Amino acid sequence: MESLKAKVNERLLKLAVRLQSERGQNTVEYLMMLAVIVGVILVIGKMFKPQISGIFNQIMGMISGAASTVGSGN
Repeated sequence: MESLKAKVNERLLKLAVRLQSERGQNTVEYLMMLAVIVGVILVIGKMFKPQISGIFNQIMGMISGAASTVGSGN
């Protein structure tokens, strides 16, 4: 019985040390930085949405034009 109590105490001590570590804090900081970066990208995307749509349509037109000439012998 004493052995089990010692094992439980050892596990609790390891858990307490682990909870006091700063590794979790670093993870939260990285997630916050990622959230800010994603937010900035979303704002920039919303600002340039009309231009992006136009560029996408131009690219699609060029691809369609190139695809129509494939196999025509030109």
